[in-house]
Amino acid sequence: MKLYLAAAVLMLVLAVHTEAQDEPTLEQQFVKFQTQVKEIAEDLTEKTKTTFEQLEKSEFAVKTKNWFTEQFEKVKQKLSESFN
Repeated sequence: MKLYLAAAVLMLVLAVHTEAQDEPTLEQQFVKFQTQVKEIAEDLTEKTKTTFEQLEKSEFAVKTKNWFTEQFEKVKQKLSESFN
């Protein structure tokens, strides 16, 4: 009976020890966290860049830029006429 009990305890200890080895260490958890943060930051950077490029090429942005350019040219022309 004692042999069966000792074998059962030994199997339990081996099972617990194996499970404990599967858990990541604190250092491994920090490395994983750092990698995740880096991936999120890179993804956010790419999405922001793409959004700004789309916004810059949008019809509204182009029309607004052209309107400001025209208004600036008109003001410049009026100022040059008033000084001549």
